[in-house]
Amino acid sequence: MNIKRIVVAVSLLAFSAAAAGIDFGKLLEERINQELNKDKKTQPAPAQAPAPAQSAASPPPPEKQKIDARKLGFALFGDYSTEEENRIGKQISGDLLGAVQLVRDDKLQNYVNLVGNWVAQQSGRKDLSWRFGVLDTEDINAFAAPGGYIFLTKGLYRRLNNEAELAGVLAHEIAHVSQKHHLKVLKQSTLIGALGEAVGSKVKGNDPAVQNLIGNGAEIMARGLDKNAEFEADRIGIVYAARAGYDPWGLPGVLQDMAALPAKDSRTSLLYKTHPHPADRLAALGEAVDGRLDAVSGKDLAKRFYRIR
Repeated sequence: MNIKRIVVAVSLLAFSAAAAGIDFGKLLEERINQELNKDKKTQPAPAQAPAPAQSAASPPPPEKQKIDARKLGFALFGDYSTEEENRIGKQISGDLLGAVQLVRDDKLQNYVNLVGNWVAQQSGRKDLSWRFGVLDTEDINAFAAPGGYIFLTKGLYRRLNNEAELAGVLAHEIAHVSQKHHLKVLKQSTLIGALGEAVGSKVKGNDPAVQNLIGNGAEIMARGLDKNAEFEADRIGIVYAARAGYDPWGLPGVLQDMAALPAKDSRTSLLYKTHPHPADRLAALGEAVDGRLDAVSGKDLAKRFYRIR
């Protein structure tokens, strides 16, 4: 199905570029401009625009009036099946791991999976097989893909002080998956593609529906999730961590540490392109919680925390 192929392709591009530290939004914009310019070179010069009095009598080209009813129906009323969610996440994570390898430390990867799966059990998404990994890069970031694929970077892991902070970071990403934030973005791009006008550039197969997703949906993925989704994942994440028995303030502790980093630290450049600033996340989280977790006690398990050699 064309939609599914492009959804996966858009996702793969976004996550692969993120892992490599590429400015995906700029790269995408340049690529689209190249295609548009190439198209202009192969097409005859457009006729002079008619006078205002004549334009009303001249309907737009038929291809710009079409609405893909199937795409529109899916965007408004449909949903991805669990199987589709798993397939999308599997391909995204596979491409990510093709760009950045996992840290070669089996004990570390096993430990992170044990903590992550315990926290994920608090999410209610028992239909997913959760997988966690630490990427071998000094960038400070974490990623989630549909289907229960969660990654954090070695650079971020090194800054953690205890297991509660690890649980908090993983819980934030788990919340993105449980709330289907990425799938909602993909559906939003489908809606835009169904209602938007076809872009004039040529693509493989010359399918206007495909081009709509490239022209309108890909840049949404490139920008990352909106700030409301990030704030929601923070709120839900600390609840998941608390349910798992951890100190719920593990994630706020990590955000506080990141907020203190230099503004131009190259390790966080990609993080700040796709996430609100940690100080803003802390402020939003404090306002949302407003003392509701003051009576909740949990463990930080600092002695059990696995240290990278």
